[in-house]
Amino acid sequence: MKFAEKCNEIFDRATADYHKTDTVDAPYTNPYPKGSIDAILYDKNWIDVNQWHMEDIIRDPNIDPVAALKIKRRIDSSNQERTDMVENIDTWFREKYAGVVPTADATINTESPAWAIDRLSILAVKIYHMKAEVAREDATDGHREKCTSKLAVLLEQRNDLTDAIDTLLDDIAAGRKYMKVYRQMKMYNDADTNPILYATKK
Repeated sequence: MKFAEKCNEIFDRATADYHKTDTVDAPYTNPYPKGSIDAILYDKNWIDVNQWHMEDIIRDPNIDPVAALKIKRRIDSSNQERTDMVENIDTWFREKYAGVVPTADATINTESPAWAIDRLSILAVKIYHMKAEVAREDATDGHREKCTSKLAVLLEQRNDLTDAIDTLLDDIAAGRKYMKVYRQMKMYNDADTNPILYATKK
């Protein structure tokens, strides 16, 4: 099984495991060996599916403003954790291919492997929820038909992205592509670069 195919398997498992409790406060146990890339991928998807549900909660028009602010802060924290994890996955790839010597005409990709895998993880969450909409017994036929059409697009997108990621990894391994790891440098989470935050330290 190629790497991106394995990612889909792990992401689907994590998303399904999350929905056994279907709550943003549920504890969980990672089924993969600690420190393994499989465990990291499982954690990554768990963050994505948990954040998906927090985004649902905060859009409740009747939500208490204080509760909404707490959820917004949790989403901000989750976004930073997600970014850090993606960068850690890219570091894993960089170490994995450290011994590869790029060919003279090697090129860089528009995005790193881990950021493409990030999109693959989010697609797993979208597909799970779109399947749920297709199966909704309280929805209209029109709603289910529309969601069936959207599901087909998501599945095609996942197939295309899976193939593209595995091709990219093959190219990196063969030296046809090379990768760099650029840190996202999210300034709004940094007390030294967000003017609102560093103004409070004066």
